Amino acid sequence: MPTMADRIAGKLTAQLAPEHLRVIDESHQHHGHAGWREGGETHFRVEIVSPAFSGKSRLERHRLVNAALSEELAGSVHALAIAARAPGEA
Repeated sequence: MPTMADRIAGKLTAQLAPEHLRVIDESHQHHGHAGWREGGETHFRVEIVSPAFSGKSRLERHRLVNAALSEELAGSVHALAIAARAPGEA
């Protein structure tokens, strides 16, 4: 069975065709905090560079990522930190 990080990466790849994608499970850093569950896979950081973000505001970029992951965010993913850039942005 794929990990949540694998599911996140798969959905973002399919929907946003990123040039760069890094999905980091940070659940261990939130042990005992709100939303943390035994076994982790609750808190993630996504670094993504995609042409889909060109000409879009930070809010629009986050909305695209959140829409792609709506099922995960409605389920077991408690927190998602997003760094979304268009190609060529520092």
